Amino acid sequence: MKPRTISVGYSSCPNDIFIFEALVSGRIEAPGFRFEPLIEDVEALNLRARRAELDMTKISFHAYAHLRNRYTLLDAGSALGRGCGPLLISRKDFDRETLSSCRIAIPGALTTATLLLRLHLPRAENFEVLVFDQIIAAVAEGRVDAGLIIHESRFTYRERKLVQVVDLGDWWEEETGLPIPLGGIIANRRLGEDTIRKLDGLLRESILYAHAHPDEIWGQIRSHAQELDDDVIRSHIDLYVNDFTTSLGEEGREALEVLYARAEGEGIIPRPGRGGSTG
Repeated sequence: MKPRTISVGYSSCPNDIFIFEALVSGRIEAPGFRFEPLIEDVEALNLRARRAELDMTKISFHAYAHLRNRYTLLDAGSALGRGCGPLLISRKDFDRETLSSCRIAIPGALTTATLLLRLHLPRAENFEVLVFDQIIAAVAEGRVDAGLIIHESRFTYRERKLVQVVDLGDWWEEETGLPIPLGGIIANRRLGEDTIRKLDGLLRESILYAHAHPDEIWGQIRSHAQELDDDVIRSHIDLYVNDFTTSLGEEGREALEVLYARAEGEGIIPRPGRGGSTG
């Protein structure tokens, strides 16, 4: 029988390569499937998901809130944790009132980082969307007043003599006592429940394989992170790949439910049944 081709979207960030490499390279057996990878920035993947272009993709939890009727969230592959939230940085410190009127660079309107920023600064509205790895330069050069950084940028912004104004992860944890939910892996419901269940299991196998054989996938991780040194790459993986990545679990699902309840209450995302339904 001809294998079923599954289009798979994920970013070039070290944690995503860590998660997906064994799956898409054939290092684990996936009978009946052939994977077609697409590597792009997470906001580009968010937009592709909105157009239903991919069978299986990494997505920001903010974007997924708008797609719960079309995609389902897999138990494996999510990015949650403590001490790993987005950072708001600038050339100098600002108080909360001043920040609300600042021009802030964001890594995409549908990123969870932006959702958290809007929850923290509900009056802020002067945003400029940039690719995540361009934000530090925009802040350092004075093109924006502040920038919202994600991924490996949190390890490098001090090199440009910038300061942290708000750690949105710390804010979230103080507010809720829960880990911060950033993103996950979703599958298009058109695949059918049986296929989705198999893909979830295969993704978990891919993660476990990467943990057991890190040297085998290091080359691919390194090739997609050419501007980062090895210590930054390892720190990135250690921060974003954890027990929640293997299984979202009850605490992970609770964190996501609380995030969505707060965002629905502020009118930032649709309530289930109004442009989305539970995943």
